Amino acid sequence: MEYSIQLYSVRDSMEQDFEGTLKKVSEMGYKAVEFAGFFGKPAEEVKALLDKYGLRVSGTHTGIDEVLADVEGTIAYHKTIGNKYIIMPGYGLWCQSRLDECIGKVNSVIDRLAAEGITLCYHNHHDEFRTNEDGSQPYEQLLYRTNLAIEVDTYWAYVGMKHPINLLERLGDRVKFLHIKDGNEQGAGQPLGRGTAPIKEVYDYAVAHGIQLVVESETLTPDGLTEARICADWLHSIQ
Repeated sequence: MEYSIQLYSVRDSMEQDFEGTLKKVSEMGYKAVEFAGFFGKPAEEVKALLDKYGLRVSGTHTGIDEVLADVEGTIAYHKTIGNKYIIMPGYGLWCQSRLDECIGKVNSVIDRLAAEGITLCYHNHHDEFRTNEDGSQPYEQLLYRTNLAIEVDTYWAYVGMKHPINLLERLGDRVKFLHIKDGNEQGAGQPLGRGTAPIKEVYDYAVAHGIQLVVESETLTPDGLTEARICADWLHSIQ
């Protein structure tokens, strides 16, 4: 199993030292990265740095509105850096009109991306698993009204529905990535091994089914690189 890291985990360091952060996560043993923004860097520079430090792109968190603002430019950028998965980091699906809006945007561009070898995915938080006040069910509608691939944030699934493994078994091959993340049931995140989420079960499921694990630890306590190191050490300890 080769691990990716969601670079939002080290956003404090990325903002200050883009190249140095990529170097440090590579030295920790991460083999891939999932971007959460590019800090104004041109695609060619990003690709050169990835190559320099032996990293590949597992995916990027890119909002659907950002994609739609410049579809052809987005495609060109992601192809240059070698990315095949654009992952929506959420949308705020708190009512039916927001669901309709989001789904309309997804369906307007998903085939265009696919034609260029780029798969559009969705990353959940906890709210998508709860029925809205107007009776709409966000996650269910995303599943049956689109062809989105899925990145399951297993921690937020744990907070929102308690049984992330049940969700994974239901989704099957539609799942392309798993965010492995720890924390408590109330939504307070922690580095791997410090919370109550079923991270060992998530790890075992990913290994058994050959799904890419993406590490995320986002509280910056005391800083992102320290949390990334704790997570890497936990993963290495269970191998």
